[in-house]
Amino acid sequence: MISDSAAPRFRHETGKSRAGGKRGPDPTIRAVSVFALGLNHQTAPLDLRGRFAFAPEATGAALRGLQAQLARVSPEAALVSTCNRTELYLAAPQVAPRELVPPVMGWLAGQGGISADQLQSHTYVLEDHAAARHAFRVASGLDSMVLGEPQILGQMKQAVRQADEAGTLGTTLHQLFQRSFSVAKEVRTATEIGSHSISMAAAAVRLAGELFERLDEVNVLFIGAGEMIELVGTHFAARSPRSMSVANRTIERGERLAARFGAQALRLADLPGRLHEFDAVVSCTASSLPIIGLGAVERALRQRRHRPIFMVDLAVPRDIEPEVASLPDVYLYTVDDLSTLVQTAGEKRQAAVQQAEAIIDAGVQSFAHWLDHRSSVPLIQALHRQSEDWSATVIARARRQIARGTPIEVVLETMARGLSHKMLHGALAELHSVNGAEREQLAQTVSRLFLRGSSRSPGGGSRRLPE
Repeated sequence: MISDSAAPRFRHETGKSRAGGKRGPDPTIRAVSVFALGLNHQTAPLDLRGRFAFAPEATGAALRGLQAQLARVSPEAALVSTCNRTELYLAAPQVAPRELVPPVMGWLAGQGGISADQLQSHTYVLEDHAAARHAFRVASGLDSMVLGEPQILGQMKQAVRQADEAGTLGTTLHQLFQRSFSVAKEVRTATEIGSHSISMAAAAVRLAGELFERLDEVNVLFIGAGEMIELVGTHFAARSPRSMSVANRTIERGERLAARFGAQALRLADLPGRLHEFDAVVSCTASSLPIIGLGAVERALRQRRHRPIFMVDLAVPRDIEPEVASLPDVYLYTVDDLSTLVQTAGEKRQAAVQQAEAIIDAGVQSFAHWLDHRSSVPLIQALHRQSEDWSATVIARARRQIARGTPIEVVLETMARGLSHKMLHGALAELHSVNGAEREQLAQTVSRLFLRGSSRSPGGGSRRLPE
């Protein structure tokens, strides 16, 4: 398990009062902690990632279920689920990782049907600064299989919309994600991070070109009609294959995509009887079960008289049964296989990464500053409530005095003294309760708060603090 619980926190909870006893609830200690818990292509194999792939329509219910399970804390929550990662982002006040991580880990393990111990060895837990940095790197494409790939940014924006619709987003995560989108935009405009890599779509076409001498003699089948298939279709269309077809569960959506490429639209139900017609098959759907099985491919190969089939499975969970890869005339590649083709190196790429990391560093510091200031909001609200209570008490007393006929000058003087005593009482009580260096430090704080701009500050010779 990759953990960053030792990373610096934005604010820490405190323990004892200066007088030695325990304090009551302190509005200054309402720090919000941010967590990221997830697994990705670096920590978990493809089939395990497939267990934790959440369909877009299921995300809202999953988030509400998680929040209900954590009812005592009721954290803000967002879920990012893509081919390469499943990540939960959470924010909650006064909650340490040791309290929140175990139940969240247990909930996520249950979603994938494995034990928390099995899942833990493939996950990472990041807190506060590290969680923000991770979110910014993911949005900027620095944590992707394809360095700088733009798809993840759209997927994160979709995750934010889903969390918002589910009612689990909240102010802190909203800020985290909006800042991650801003950082990602700056990374893409100020660096060349996206210009030194090959996309998954381009990698698929490159592999097909290595297998077939002429792509203009190849019949291509696309299964699915989402963004990834659209990208792959665009790359294949540029190489003018003999024919292209789109098979999709919803025929209307498949027809719309097919029309863009001058392709034919098929029903998924017709696929088993027509699979042998295609030389290249690229699949990426949200199906929870494989669409193409071993038997269907074996039949297709017999009808093709064992002419090879090039297959790319970009789905998580898999669209094509893994056993298909064992057939001698099939060249099957998964998202993990393609990742080896899109890793590039060079001085320009490294310079772009360094520039991007510097932008991300600035973004993390800005978010930390915002979160730190936000933790003082409850204190400010409590101070306003306290001052309003004091004012109400003093005004009520003044009205009673006026009703009894007390002169206005006396009432005003009494009001002023009453408010002054209430304002100073807490500070003076604290000063009387401490000694030595701690008292000197507190005296300086009291001076800054109550003698700002005054010539009567301690050491000025005109006023002494009470003994």
